[in-house]
Amino acid sequence: MDTQQTRRMMDPFWDQSVLPSLARYIEIPNQSQLFDPEWKAHGHMARAVEHVRRWVSEQGLSGSKLEIIQDGDRTPVLLLEVAAAGSGERDDTVLLYGHLDKQPPMTGWADDLGPWKPVIRDGKLYGRGGADDGYAIYAIVAAIKALQEQGAKHARLVALIECGEESGSPDLPHYVNQLSDRIGTPGLVICLDSGCGNYEQLWNTTSLRGLSSGELKVEILTEGVHSGSASGIVPSSFRIVRMLLDRLEDSSTGLLKPDWLHVNVPDHRVREAEKTAAVLGRQVFGEFPFVDGATPAASDLVELLLRRTWRPTLSITGQSGIPGVHQAGSVLRPNTSLVLSVRLPPTLAADGVGVRMKELLEANPPYGARVTFDVDKAASGWAAPALSPWLAASLEGASQAFFGKPACAYGEGGTIPFMGMLGEKFPNAQFVITGVLGPKSNAHGPNEFLHIQTAKNVTACVTHILADFSVR
Repeated sequence: MDTQQTRRMMDPFWDQSVLPSLARYIEIPNQSQLFDPEWKAHGHMARAVEHVRRWVSEQGLSGSKLEIIQDGDRTPVLLLEVAAAGSGERDDTVLLYGHLDKQPPMTGWADDLGPWKPVIRDGKLYGRGGADDGYAIYAIVAAIKALQEQGAKHARLVALIECGEESGSPDLPHYVNQLSDRIGTPGLVICLDSGCGNYEQLWNTTSLRGLSSGELKVEILTEGVHSGSASGIVPSSFRIVRMLLDRLEDSSTGLLKPDWLHVNVPDHRVREAEKTAAVLGRQVFGEFPFVDGATPAASDLVELLLRRTWRPTLSITGQSGIPGVHQAGSVLRPNTSLVLSVRLPPTLAADGVGVRMKELLEANPPYGARVTFDVDKAASGWAAPALSPWLAASLEGASQAFFGKPACAYGEGGTIPFMGMLGEKFPNAQFVITGVLGPKSNAHGPNEFLHIQTAKNVTACVTHILADFSVR
């Protein structure tokens, strides 16, 4: 591959074709099924998939087959198959992955921005789903076009784009099994749904945390009563929640207490975190919008990285039973509910974690309160196999060619259920897990943006990794 020719093709193609179509995709409020249970009736998911299908078909990829597949009430998948060029056997396959479903809009967007309002400013494309993860299929197609324009050899390519990742990919195992003959046995998996430590290098994700979540509800009264009359006699449901959370988390450190939520962090991952800390410095925590004077949960940068990638953590992501500030009266509330989201170490199986959390939280309820924990979803994490020499060299060469700096590797704190599934199904495959979700890109939150130049660079890197795979 000619790196200069790739660059000359990639930048204008993104500007003239990808960004206009991606902006229209952002306008479609295709929330994942967990957040829009009536997604099928609303039709936003179908619109988004058809919009992308139409754009892909217009690109005229040689030897390609494109299909939308939807079984019954399952969310659809977009399957793109591209025949090998120049060399490669049927089983010499690269599987590429992305998703088209989105997180909810959230509040707090800047006055001139919005979740369904694409805005390009200062080299960034703002709007929900552009970076997480609508850009992925566009990057995949752009990389394939670059290969074909240069007449480069490449293996058989299969792109699988799902529509349920933000809900834990509940339909994906069905489709992977159903399409197993068409997917084949990939020697390389490329996922474009991850993050980057900065916008200056190619980042390869080496681990992903798992997830176990559910709703904790505490009921102490059958109805609300005057707080002046009842407080001191009736224990607050909120205080009982706090007591229960103390079973799970040390509130002074943020570390989780049960031994069964922890694993031994591999030594090579500790060394990796040390290298990442040296590259990023204070950006390890500086990417987050702390209020003035606030500090991170620990002072040691390596420990912060390990907490983000290999330690279990608890987040409270939702609540009910608590009125808004301006609706609060002098009432001792009858109940409090919280959504608990526990991130799990990459190598800890998620199966059974929710049951153990339920046992922990429901046992011996304080003051005889009615305590229930309803398990919502669970997904195991993933840890990458060691890089083959050819792939390590390819990542380094691509990063130097298109970013001008060495490639980096680190663990991510999020969850991509598909990776754990593929790791089990294809134990001999190599993995490149990368993406554009860098500092302040704020996936899942307000003011989400896609860093455009990084997206172009990552796409060019994928092009050259695909070329290197064919001659490894």
